[in-house]
Amino acid sequence: MPFISKIQRQSDYSSFSSTHPIVIDNGGSYFRIGWAGENDPRVIFRNIIQRPRHKITGETITVVGDHNPALLKYFDCTRSGPRSAFDSNVVYQFEIMEYILDFGFDRLGADQSQINHPVLITECACNPVQSRSKMAELLFESYGVPSVAFGVDAAFSYKYNQQLGICSNDGLAICSGFNTSHVIPFLNGEPVYEACCRTNVGGYHVTDYLKQLLSLKYPHHMSKLTWEKVEDLKMEHCYIAPDYAAEVRLFQNGDKKAEEKMRCWQLPWTPSPMEEAPSEEEIARKAALKEKQGQRLREMAEAKRSNRINDLENEIRDLEMLLQRLRHTAENDIPLILAKTVYISKHDVESALAKATQSLRKAKGEPAENVEKMDASSTEKYNLINVPDEMLTPEQLKQKRKQLFIKSTSEARQLKKQKQVEEELERERQRKLEEERRLENPERYLEELRAKHRDLSEKVEQRKKLKTNGGHTNGNHNASGGVGRGERLNPSQRERMRLLTTAAFDRGKGEDTFGAKDEDWQLYKLMSRDNDDDDDDKPDPDEAELARISSRLQEIDPTFIFKSESGSSSAEPPRFRPLTKEDFQIILGVERFRCPEILFNPNLIGIDQAGLDEMAGISIRRLPLKGHGLEEKITSSILLMGGSCLFPGMSERLEAGIRMIRPCGTPIKIYKASDPILDAWRGASSYAAAMQFPQQTFSRMDYYEKGEDWLRTYQLRYTF
Repeated sequence: MPFISKIQRQSDYSSFSSTHPIVIDNGGSYFRIGWAGENDPRVIFRNIIQRPRHKITGETITVVGDHNPALLKYFDCTRSGPRSAFDSNVVYQFEIMEYILDFGFDRLGADQSQINHPVLITECACNPVQSRSKMAELLFESYGVPSVAFGVDAAFSYKYNQQLGICSNDGLAICSGFNTSHVIPFLNGEPVYEACCRTNVGGYHVTDYLKQLLSLKYPHHMSKLTWEKVEDLKMEHCYIAPDYAAEVRLFQNGDKKAEEKMRCWQLPWTPSPMEEAPSEEEIARKAALKEKQGQRLREMAEAKRSNRINDLENEIRDLEMLLQRLRHTAENDIPLILAKTVYISKHDVESALAKATQSLRKAKGEPAENVEKMDASSTEKYNLINVPDEMLTPEQLKQKRKQLFIKSTSEARQLKKQKQVEEELERERQRKLEEERRLENPERYLEELRAKHRDLSEKVEQRKKLKTNGGHTNGNHNASGGVGRGERLNPSQRERMRLLTTAAFDRGKGEDTFGAKDEDWQLYKLMSRDNDDDDDDKPDPDEAELARISSRLQEIDPTFIFKSESGSSSAEPPRFRPLTKEDFQIILGVERFRCPEILFNPNLIGIDQAGLDEMAGISIRRLPLKGHGLEEKITSSILLMGGSCLFPGMSERLEAGIRMIRPCGTPIKIYKASDPILDAWRGASSYAAAMQFPQQTFSRMDYYEKGEDWLRTYQLRYTF
């Protein structure tokens, strides 16, 4: 609608006299308000409110109708969903209704605290008196309107189309609205509410059902499937199937006709840049670059090693000179000499010299000394070891045992450290040899490395299969193809199990005397010790070698792809295909006719109520007057109205459904309203502009004198 300034709206409002009525079509989906006698309403907006919170200050505001997208910059509209004043098609939240009326009157141009115009407002058929009385109280008490009239929107639409010559005086109005659907028969131009029928299925349920189906079908695009967009898809693509079962079979067979009936909604999509396979020149260039970087790193490591050797040689020379000076110095003068250094005693200098010598040998790649030199301090530290036990007191015996334990632990630690150093030196020597071989013939070296990697991979794979499935059978195969635990044990574990079984069999009867003999404890040691040959406890050397070769291939071969060995060494890494245009398409197939089908079969969404065609038959059977061709007159003038009757195929499907429940040969004519959405407001506008309208209103004086209960008997007459 065109923008009208507030000054212009107030000017238009003041131009109407106080007796000119205001017409309100209070629908479940849209709120329409305007002046009586006009062809179109002045203001139309969604009949909802929202209360978003400001992102910074936390202030809450009330937004009526659809929120402005500009609000998203400052307000959080995601936490507060839209709220309606309706429950089905009955107004029950009058706090929300007051916000909506305030907004409607303001946009109409009202600039005073009271509305000094009669109001004609629509309501649903058979509206509860509590809802009608609360609406009257709101209009009289809050807005001070002089008089109010209540009318059914479907009746206004039928009378308006009757004036246009579309339907006759006797007929049937089928109104499929936003929340509910009604069927109201008309006799002599007046609605017969005793025979009307209602089902709680409307356009809201069709949209919600379509949103659910598309969300289940395309879970990755749920953010794109907003309510407004699904509503547009429904009105643009959905249709009523003439025969629902036949239409379903058509899509199940996948015929060409089914493909023609499918619709596609293309989401925004930007193609990802294509990654081309590297050429041989590119691979060679990368290999040369990697080789150059590796050579540079090796030169840096060699320079660092040379600097380290020079520093250690200088440190050893200084320590030897200091130690030589200390040997030719009296004991009393040693503290004076050491005061200028970081050492406290002569022993500290000797320890630092031994440590520096060891580091130098390691840096040069020489084997470490195997003989541990025992100095005087160590002799003093373990002074009780060589003393016989007969010459020691009980306290000294305890001290001797402690020294023996400390000495053995220190020696074992030293031997282990020496072994690690030797292994590291051996690995360094092997690396140097491999590097020399690679530099001599790179292609041959790479081919040998690949062959070794392939052989080790097959060997490790075979071993894992044997460990999982067992190399032999003993009758323990289960139904899933697995094996018993005994088949997965290695020889040492099987021997341990045999000893346990023998001990349990020999000692299980009678008195338990295990441990009384020395051989029992030998058996205990055999069963409880940690075996060095246990394959499950120690790392597999083949797997370690395979990991080393894989790492080496990654360094020198750009085409090598490392395979993760989480469960199977032959498992390839997951490959993700690039997203294409088809991945951002929403295909509407059976959803096009499955969703509107709930208007005729509400049980598809779990509502055990009648459909539109069945409701028409129920309403005709409820008519108080029958005979004289009355039913034929009614079926000859069936008018469709409401937003849900805009689906293609609605008239044909409804005619076929009513024909199945009526006698053969019954004349059935179905018409569609001139404007199924706005005809209700236009009919109310035409009715309020008539001269007899003031006699049909409920005045404020009647409200104060007779109270709300008088509204129980109030009913608007649609013919004058």
